[in-house]
Amino acid sequence: MNNSEYQQIPGSSNALTFGILSIALTLFCCGPFGAIFSFIGLSNAKKAKSYFEANPGNYRGYENINTGKILSYIGLALALIYLVFCILYFGLIIAFFTTANF
Repeated sequence: MNNSEYQQIPGSSNALTFGILSIALTLFCCGPFGAIFSFIGLSNAKKAKSYFEANPGNYRGYENINTGKILSYIGLALALIYLVFCILYFGLIIAFFTTANF
């Protein structure tokens, strides 16, 4: 089989796209959307990996699966860090106003 006869793994480019979106949305928009896109990216990576494992000789683009999975995990970690900072931030504000004497 030459290189032109190989097919792109179904869902591999989606996994990569959702991994990139999870990081971008967490950093520039808001954390929960990044976490949602992380889970979608991980799901697509899992489906694409099962397609590849069923017929490894017919597909190309396995790198997209690994990259998408890594980016999705990074996006999920960033979303969790963002969540912890938000809880601490608002917790400190509430603690300040409940203990302050006006």
